[in-house]
Amino acid sequence: MRLAKYLAHGGVASRRRAEELIAAGRVRVGGSVVRDPARDVDVDSGVELDGRPVSPEAREVWMLNKPAGVVSTAREPGRRRAVTDLIASARRLYPVGRLDADSTGLILLTNDGALANRLTHPRYRVPRTYRARLRRPPDDAQLDRLRRGVRLDDGPTAPARVRRVSPRVIELTIREGRNRQVRRMAEAVGNEIVSLTRVAFGPLRLGELAEGEARRLRTAELRRLWKDAPP
Repeated sequence: MRLAKYLAHGGVASRRRAEELIAAGRVRVGGSVVRDPARDVDVDSGVELDGRPVSPEAREVWMLNKPAGVVSTAREPGRRRAVTDLIASARRLYPVGRLDADSTGLILLTNDGALANRLTHPRYRVPRTYRARLRRPPDDAQLDRLRRGVRLDDGPTAPARVRRVSPRVIELTIREGRNRQVRRMAEAVGNEIVSLTRVAFGPLRLGELAEGEARRLRTAELRRLWKDAPP
């Protein structure tokens, strides 16, 4: 197995982050620094990160209904809680993508770097669906602009799927994952989001999972996730 993939399967980081760790000289194989992410290794190769042995661990994927005020990081340097604090697992989990601290809803956590990369890499265009309560009822022109895509300061967005749920609530599905994208899209059409909840990620829906609660994904759900983000 390639070194970067081995680190990802060991729950160290996503494969992309693992490549950065290797390039930084923080990874040793058999006692020697290795900077080639394609180096073939196995469980007997003596892989270490910052002097600590790395070995494959059982992979887990959890779904969390993130409350407001909880940050989407593996650890929080300040006083706010992190999403990993809400998962009852001994594994080294990290979030798949992010939800900003003010947003709520479905976020996945895993120690499977390969799956995390598949779900977040732009080439796979995995859909995310959000329910947004707006400051003012959107008119048809605003909804049409969201559907066609709007121009943001980091470039135009792809077309989105949008449906009206109630006068001030819409559901919006995008296949991108830019920083605070949905909030910025609403602002670009002259409105403002009051509250934002992610209700679906790929084939998974939040369902009846209570805010602050988490559950480990079932085997059938994992198969659907991989199918939604093919190689």
